[in-house]
Amino acid sequence: MSSPPTAPPSPPASSPGDTAGPPSDRPSDGSWLLAFGRNTWRGLTSMRTALVLLFLLALAALPGALLPQRSLNQSLVDDYFADYPRLAPVLDRFDFFDVFAAPWFAAIYLLLMVSLVGCLLPRTVEYARTMRAAPVATPRNLSRLPHHAEATVDATADEFLERVRTRLGAGSRLGWRTTEATEPSGARTVSAEKGYLRETGNLVFHLSLVGLLIGFAAGKLFGYEGQVIVLTGGGQFCNSSILGYDSFRAGLRVDGTQLDPFCIQVDDFQADYLPNGQPESFRADIGYQTAEDLDTGRADAWTPYPLAVNHPLRIDGERVYLLGHGYAPRFTVTWPDGEQRTGEIQWRPVDQATLLSEGATKFERPGITDDERRRTSQLAVTGLFAPTSSGGQLVTSVFPELRDPEVAVDVLRGDLGLDDGRGQSIFSIDQRKVESGELTRVARANLMPGEDVRLDDGTTVRFDGVRPWVSLQVSHDPGQIWVLGFSVLVMIGLGLSLSIKRRRFWVRLTPSSAPDGAGRTVVEIGGLARTDQAGYGEEFDRLRADLLDPPKDT
Repeated sequence: MSSPPTAPPSPPASSPGDTAGPPSDRPSDGSWLLAFGRNTWRGLTSMRTALVLLFLLALAALPGALLPQRSLNQSLVDDYFADYPRLAPVLDRFDFFDVFAAPWFAAIYLLLMVSLVGCLLPRTVEYARTMRAAPVATPRNLSRLPHHAEATVDATADEFLERVRTRLGAGSRLGWRTTEATEPSGARTVSAEKGYLRETGNLVFHLSLVGLLIGFAAGKLFGYEGQVIVLTGGGQFCNSSILGYDSFRAGLRVDGTQLDPFCIQVDDFQADYLPNGQPESFRADIGYQTAEDLDTGRADAWTPYPLAVNHPLRIDGERVYLLGHGYAPRFTVTWPDGEQRTGEIQWRPVDQATLLSEGATKFERPGITDDERRRTSQLAVTGLFAPTSSGGQLVTSVFPELRDPEVAVDVLRGDLGLDDGRGQSIFSIDQRKVESGELTRVARANLMPGEDVRLDDGTTVRFDGVRPWVSLQVSHDPGQIWVLGFSVLVMIGLGLSLSIKRRRFWVRLTPSSAPDGAGRTVVEIGGLARTDQAGYGEEFDRLRADLLDPPKDT
């Protein structure tokens, strides 16, 4: 007879503490998300991560140094596209021509800022606690310390304790910080520590470093910088909008519509040179009007100021710097019908040593209503200007000062492209117009002041003279005063943390147990420097001598 079938064994019962089972059966209380965020924050704010991000930031800035940037020179970027038609679009896709405005560069910068602040703030709290901490308790075995001494003195514990208080300067802000205690054995102890200014220096350093980062960020967000060229002899510039600048770089939160209004008038410029042509000093005599002057109707009153290199004008939160100077030749064009036009615009130095300059002064013939005729009768006076000419057939300059000016000009007539709607340099003409034949050369001559050249249609071009120009830079940085202040505090904090060392000193007073030890005390002293410092042994020896070998009355 066969036995009945047996049931399969049942699985063992789970104990109450057993958490085995499918993941869906586990409790989901979000603790893993909190742990993940905490570990991520710890990793981001570690010093190792900060160093890695700093290296990545330096690496990311390399393309900005090796490749032309649109914010600095768009023409160089265009030339790079023309020279490398296949590579340039690939680099442009990754913002390599706008590195410092690229999202990936900003991400590295922001992560570095967060990492640094996350590193500095906890350490700042730690230094603040250390600065207020009391000296540690006296070790049980002072003989194991690097500096130790023991002696029996003819004084009670209370008398010797008073001597210790006097010597260590308890209660004095410049003395040791001390605490006193009584051990279970009855021994009296004194714990002293000196050099707490080291932690104060660390605290000042870290807080100032955070303030320095905030000051830099404020300058980049709300600051701006612009350059403008102004002719001497009464040329003016007003800080009313970005349209008055030749070049302008705005902060991320600056749109150019709320600039602080002020005006500058350049009256004169003086340059002194050494005999070899090296500049010795530059000075521009200017006048300025503040926003208050403009608002109160004092538009005709100018406050004089001597503007020099490294001696900027500070006005209404802006700084006006003198960057350089050059020359602006003045030409007068007289057409056959008697109409005249005078043009005076700055020419660009091509040799900084002698200020040999190049440029283009452009004219339109007045009184012509036909658009086609007006467009094809435009004139451009281009060439080289020498402030001190060598006097040869080929015009060149031998000295930067305005002593013997001469200009070598090419006069071109035709379509300058002024009506094309495209921007063009004030220092040159559109060479494509020359290559296409729309612009042709009609005269070439070397001219001294007062001389002229006659064109084939009877038009004359006269070189009247020259006037200096100055290049000014206007900078607005609302965080500069904070950057300066925090920079000074960083150096002060760093100096304190490096020059001051923490020293510890302990005293244990035990009544003598010898048969003849009534009124005598066994004194143990020990010293320890928290960091290696030459000279603490000498300081300990002085303390030992003062306490254990006091001078005897004579």
